[in-house]
Amino acid sequence: MAEKRGLKRRYLRYYGRIYDAKGGGQIGNLVDITEKGAMILTDHPVAVNQILLLRLELTADIAHQPFLEFHARSIWCQPDIDHRHYNTGLEIIGLTASEEDIIRRIVALYGFRNNEPA
Repeated sequence: MAEKRGLKRRYLRYYGRIYDAKGGGQIGNLVDITEKGAMILTDHPVAVNQILLLRLELTADIAHQPFLEFHARSIWCQPDIDHRHYNTGLEIIGLTASEEDIIRRIVALYGFRNNEPA
């Protein structure tokens, strides 16, 4: 698959919990994120081209709100190296400027520099 990512992927030092904003249950953990996309680790495969309404838990050092809710389209899904889990690539849809700022704070505070531990 050809690389279409416009922003460099930033892996995170901790996995934020991702919830289905409609159903409320946890669907996985955030592995990496930019303002345009993300990768999540799930227990079950996610159908490609599915539009999801997701909720990401936030900490007080990131924002004064408990979560960030956003739409994302699943672009790909494949088994993780640990075959009990799946990696799913997401295209994030329609963030506001303030929501993009929240994602930049997540990357600044919890992202690996050059994808190497700080």
